[in-house]
Amino acid sequence: MLLSMPDRCLQLSLGAGQPVPATVSWRLEAGYLRASSWTDQAEIFTVGIWGPGESVIPELLTMQPVELSALSSVRVSEWLPDQGERHSFSIAHLQQMSMLLQLSRIRPADVRLFNLLMWLGRRFGDDSPKGVRVPLEEMNLTHRQMAEIVSMSRVTVTKTLGQFRQQGWLIKEGSSDLLARSAISSILEAAP
Repeated sequence: MLLSMPDRCLQLSLGAGQPVPATVSWRLEAGYLRASSWTDQAEIFTVGIWGPGESVIPELLTMQPVELSALSSVRVSEWLPDQGERHSFSIAHLQQMSMLLQLSRIRPADVRLFNLLMWLGRRFGDDSPKGVRVPLEEMNLTHRQMAEIVSMSRVTVTKTLGQFRQQGWLIKEGSSDLLARSAISSILEAAP
């Protein structure tokens, strides 16, 4: 008589900065994950960011090698996607990679960083009459990580965020940041 073991679902709770095994597909119960890769010159670049309720299939990420890491504290559960879910993930990931590539090509640097904040706000925050909420603190996204995402130096990111705050474009509201509606209009009007 052959006994079968019940299927177990691996669940992990990890702190910010901890690696997440890239050999398993995950559903994010809470927190944010980042997938990174690197060039031959050891330059790190982001290939994806996922938040609560989203799923990650590391084997389908277009860049290899890849490293998954927790941006914030995370809770993840192992997930066995079906063919349709694998297809949907691939399409969504290609769209995300396309956006990340577009962001890295925007000039000048301050407009590039502003567009990153807009993308993060639209993807993980929410829209209000006052502007777009960007959950930077919730995501635990550092200036260094933002710099890696948009191919800038950390110093330039820090300086530019300070300028955005001085201009009233980026406003602290509780534990979130808000891109002011007037700033969004100004940037969109200035775009070619």
